[in-house]
Amino acid sequence: MTGADIVNISLPLTEMARLQPETPAIIFPQEQRRLTFRELEQESQHIATGFDRIGIARGMRVALLVPPSPELFAITFALFKVGAVPVFIDPGIGARNMKGCLADAAPEAFIGIPKAHAARRMLGWGRATLHILVTVGGGRFWGGTPFAELRRPVTSDQPFTPAETRRNEVAAILFTSGSTGAPKGAVYTHGTFAAQVDALREMYDIKPGEVDLPTFPLFALFAPALGMTALIPRMDFTRPGRVDPRRILGPAAEYAATTMFGSPALLNRVGRHGVANGIKLPSLKRVISAGAPVPASVLARFAALLPDDAEIFTPYGATEALPVSSIGSREILGETGRMTGEGFGVCIGRPVNSISLAIIPISDEPIEIWREELALPTGEVGEITVRGPQVSTVYLNRPEANRMAKIADPSGEIWHRMGDVGYRDSAGRIWFCGRKSHRVVTETETLYTIPVEGVFNTHPEVFRTALVGIDGTRGTKRPVLCVELEAKKNRRELTRIRQELLELGSSHPHTSGISEILFHPAFPVDIRHNAKIFREQLAVWAQRSLV
Repeated sequence: MTGADIVNISLPLTEMARLQPETPAIIFPQEQRRLTFRELEQESQHIATGFDRIGIARGMRVALLVPPSPELFAITFALFKVGAVPVFIDPGIGARNMKGCLADAAPEAFIGIPKAHAARRMLGWGRATLHILVTVGGGRFWGGTPFAELRRPVTSDQPFTPAETRRNEVAAILFTSGSTGAPKGAVYTHGTFAAQVDALREMYDIKPGEVDLPTFPLFALFAPALGMTALIPRMDFTRPGRVDPRRILGPAAEYAATTMFGSPALLNRVGRHGVANGIKLPSLKRVISAGAPVPASVLARFAALLPDDAEIFTPYGATEALPVSSIGSREILGETGRMTGEGFGVCIGRPVNSISLAIIPISDEPIEIWREELALPTGEVGEITVRGPQVSTVYLNRPEANRMAKIADPSGEIWHRMGDVGYRDSAGRIWFCGRKSHRVVTETETLYTIPVEGVFNTHPEVFRTALVGIDGTRGTKRPVLCVELEAKKNRRELTRIRQELLELGSSHPHTSGISEILFHPAFPVDIRHNAKIFREQLAVWAQRSLV
């Protein structure tokens, strides 16, 4: 094994602690807590030594249920140091899904706050496999080792030596949000993480010493590896669409944040508040938003808070593959946003340098072996597939999901089927047309959600729309447009808006056949970003409403 084969995602923290030891690595402004890179490196070494003492070892899966805090950062990097495999599960997925995820992951250790341990005991999480317990913020009542006892200081002349993990060695299990099915555990290697860090640094020209304000916990963990200070706001991370804008805008200004990550729902809420109150964020160089397509109106509104040389980027990807592509707000507001309103879909930019991307024919069947002739020509809609070093190649203990989503390349690499449909334009840009499972097949055509919704979303009184299919004839679907308005309307106003939407749809061939429109008070959305629309739930609601 050569030195190039040894990759441990904790090593960038060690290097940053050497290069900028007194620079803050993490700041929790509301709690007035912070750790420098030197302190975070030392703290993770102390904890890694404690893990080694209680038997948390290389290759062991460790369920980690600790909210964003200095402890979460230190514990995560300590687990990477020992070569253990943290299992990251979004707590907002619900108790039943949580139990299923832990059953899939079969962790041997469980690190959590008392609330997580209480749920573990009450609901039987991991009962068959857990034998090491660590409680963060509690005593021995929950069993196992209190975190305070775990982190005995390491003497300066005996630093913990990180495991010499291989590039293809498992580093973590990241569960998907379950927005289109049961959550699945994407297997990340140390090489996967390293490729993601490299891609993000190159794409956005990120430099050590910058200040990042991430509003999604897992994204926050990238900041120390990139040499950025992670500025963690006080918010409910499972409800970004309901965030108090002052808790984002205040710290961003006070600590001169240069980068910010936020879901479209968060940008919408914070941007409205910022514009209404004349707030500016002169230090921001870039804003990154992902999780769902970002409406051009939301980009334009938030861009009004930024300096002229700043830009909002909307990378495309998924838990299994990130980043895949990226596009900036200048291109969206200058060109592609208008085309979205005309039904072209949402432009997600060009693939990043390390990604191979192909559009293949839409199919709901597995594809065993990759063939070059699968790739469709420019302009033809198909399923988006990718391969590259930042692409997870396997789901944990999900053979059927692997069969449906992974394609073996004769070279030995793996292509991942994103489950999204789209096409490539003549300029090499990728256009997103929606989830494959959300397409509506009628008697005469196939409708894709994003090109259809883009047309109707241009109505000034519409907040968002969702195309769904309900039972039709001979196994096909009837298209129904669900509409969420910007503000509540009376019956007469709804009648007027419905007619205006029908007229809007009649001006485009692919929307002219939509005649059924339903108004919904508030779309159901995913817990992670509050932006992905649960169209399956809306379809059930629409079916009942039109009986």
